[in-house]
Amino acid sequence: MSTPTPDTNPSASSIASGSPPMHESNLHGLTRIHQGKVRDIYAIPGDDRHMLIVTTDRLSAFDVVLPDPIPGKGRVLTSISNFWFARTGHIVPNHLASPEHANLALVVPDAADRARLVDRAIVVRKLQALPVEAVVRGYLIGSGWKDYQRTGAICGITLPAGLRMADPLPEPIFTPSTKAPKGQHDENVGFDEIARLIGADRAAQVRDTAIALYRFAAAHALTRGIIIADTKFEFGIDAENGGCLTLIDEALTPDSSRFWPMDTYVPGTSPPSFDKQFVRDYLETLDWNKTAPGPQLPAHVIQHTSEKYAEALRRLTA
Repeated sequence: MSTPTPDTNPSASSIASGSPPMHESNLHGLTRIHQGKVRDIYAIPGDDRHMLIVTTDRLSAFDVVLPDPIPGKGRVLTSISNFWFARTGHIVPNHLASPEHANLALVVPDAADRARLVDRAIVVRKLQALPVEAVVRGYLIGSGWKDYQRTGAICGITLPAGLRMADPLPEPIFTPSTKAPKGQHDENVGFDEIARLIGADRAAQVRDTAIALYRFAAAHALTRGIIIADTKFEFGIDAENGGCLTLIDEALTPDSSRFWPMDTYVPGTSPPSFDKQFVRDYLETLDWNKTAPGPQLPAHVIQHTSEKYAEALRRLTA
């Protein structure tokens, strides 16, 4: 049975006019137990089965967290993830807490903190995270395109000859990577390495579930004028429910996916996107070695990126 999920999303305009950008959360009366590239995680006093996740406006590129927040980004990511969580329970359960545990008024004691967390915080069940980035590719782009040019394959999966950049693949493929600590680069690996890490049966389950999620979401996105070129998922194990595979972290957002507008898509070129590719393209023009600390972003890059995130929310969730 899937976990109950919210089915409402703020409008893009409400996000644009929301609270000031949040680069880092500092909540009164709560202990932060982990800080990722984008999300801050807090323990919930008196509750060892749940935790609070706050999605900030931080942006990482090339696995480096940049110093400038993107206004509204965390609220967009949370809203889009919740949109997908609410619609994919028939494929896999997710980590969202049941309603009786998800009330922020009971979790965050400070009223000012709660106001800053609107649309960017969720309460989730504690699960055992798998050490895998479950990447699914439907189009030939990014590091997959570079691998294909060198070897004709991606993560050991041989592809037809003669494919162009941004061409659709014959079928979506599972090209996992290992999860790297903040500041380090994820490493693309083959299925056999994932099977060694988590077991062959679990690896196959992760692969099949990730591909099913991608197919479902890609079909919906096409009806909204968006191509999902590729995406990555994270999964956990719910020990309290028989070791059930569970979707965690985020789902099919501009941070975890490559979104292309259909009306400007042209195979053979790198399509414009709704994700942080705009930032990556700017960073590629700099004399920067792609290690921390990251460079500051110009105001026009920040604004354009914020607008792209909001547009992705508007188009996907209508």
